[in-house]
Amino acid sequence: MTGHRERLLPPPSWWVGGLAFALVWGWLVLVLSGPSAAVLTTAGVGAGVALALWRYGAVTLVVEDGALRAGRARIDVEHLDGVEVLDRDAMRRWHGPDADARAWLVHRTYVAGGVRATVSDPTDPTPYWLLSSRRPDDLARALTSQGVPTTTSPDEGDPDGAT
Repeated sequence: MTGHRERLLPPPSWWVGGLAFALVWGWLVLVLSGPSAAVLTTAGVGAGVALALWRYGAVTLVVEDGALRAGRARIDVEHLDGVEVLDRDAMRRWHGPDADARAWLVHRTYVAGGVRATVSDPTDPTPYWLLSSRRPDDLARALTSQGVPTTTSPDEGDPDGAT
């Protein structure tokens, strides 16, 4: 059986932006107080931003031992009856017009693709899990290797066939 593990850390541009934020605070304190306070402020703000970004990206997607874990949530694959790989446009649709408010979401704005895993457990009100993933094909393949069938969305086009 094939497993999958993925951590959804923010992209480098977010870290650079956090560094810039810390430097701006350090510069402001330098102008107002002096170099030692500026260094301490830059270090403190930088550490705070780094911690916040690390915690935000701490969510992991794991498929192993017959279960799918997304962050702190867990579901046995026996309660999933389909997995679908989604590109950027499909993810937008499932977060917008096609969304169900009862769905379990693990969404990161900086990750374009993902998967939708349909829940079949009659006691679970959640219709599906929508998970951002940088490697949605690998995630879907791992779920499929654990016995979850692959599904595809019905055609989203006009019912009359006109475009």
